[in-house]
Amino acid sequence: MHTLFQELGLKNVRVELNSLGVPAERQAHRAALISHFEAHADLLDEDARRRLLTNPLRILDTKNPAMQEMVGRAPQLLDYLGDASRRHLETVQQLLTACGVPWTVNPRLVRGLDYYSHTVFEFITDELGAQGTLCGGGRYDGLFELLGGKPTPAVGWGMGIERVLELLQSQQAALAVPVPDVYAVIPDAVSLPQVVPVLQALRAAGVSVQMHAGAGEGMGSFKSQFKKADASGAFFALVFGADELARGEVTVKALRDGSGAQRLERLDAIGSWGASLQSRA
Repeated sequence: MHTLFQELGLKNVRVELNSLGVPAERQAHRAALISHFEAHADLLDEDARRRLLTNPLRILDTKNPAMQEMVGRAPQLLDYLGDASRRHLETVQQLLTACGVPWTVNPRLVRGLDYYSHTVFEFITDELGAQGTLCGGGRYDGLFELLGGKPTPAVGWGMGIERVLELLQSQQAALAVPVPDVYAVIPDAVSLPQVVPVLQALRAAGVSVQMHAGAGEGMGSFKSQFKKADASGAFFALVFGADELARGEVTVKALRDGSGAQRLERLDAIGSWGASLQSRA
């Protein structure tokens, strides 16, 4: 994820992580949390009172300014980790450092679901206000067993795509738009059952293909499709005209070398000419 955000050109995104340990450690911490919050019940808002006995970890996520100081003094899960869980967290930190990923430990970073264990993480920016978490996840070591399967180590995450796009826009980061090798010009939807397998075979051969996305039976005029083919940046247009398809052929037209050269290729001989359409070939 760190590499992805770097490639997108995003700046000022930090990694925060914490350890949730194992169930026994979380239970001990949970009991300490409840005792702490019960001792300060007069400071709890309605949402915190509702969560007190069912999910006290979520109280640590509160955005209520009146509760921040009290929550800041609550017991930290890190203080309840055993030696094995501490070593696990240290190993994660060492791996991140070795990969050049800056990180900080946030002892208030928690999850309210029991199937989490050990590492939890978030990628955060301060440039989007309160909605600054771009991506978050962690280890799901307890999930498969909870669903009736064998104990299976796992990890997962979720990303706020809209937040990433908003940060890209605010930082005016330039996205590198992928350019397809070929753009398929298709006369009508009736031709799709014959055309789509050809495009799939080209993709299997390593050719990036953009297919015209028309609506209904009409796929748009050839002229409008060629405009879109040119705008896509594709190196070639594949023209699946009715006459060509009737003969089992396709017209391959060069779009970028200035020649406008075109040739006919057999649909049943993709193996002999398909790879030549790759822009890197």
